[in-house]
Amino acid sequence: MSVSSPCEICHQADAKDACDRCGQLVCDRHYEKRLGLCVECAADVTGGDDTERIPDEEELPDGVDTYRF
Repeated sequence: MSVSSPCEICHQADAKDACDRCGQLVCDRHYEKRLGLCVECAADVTGGDDTERIPDEEELPDGVDTYRF
């Protein structure tokens, strides 16, 4: 996605992506590309630590490509 507005988290850098969960426009620093989420939503989804992290595609069992919460 190409946008030209400031990041809605830091209000400084140019926003380059939008969060798939909340829709905030965020800069590279505040976007988790692997998750498609801003850092705020990523912290909510993962619980803020690595014990509840979302697995990479390589770690998913065969035939499973989506987790629903």
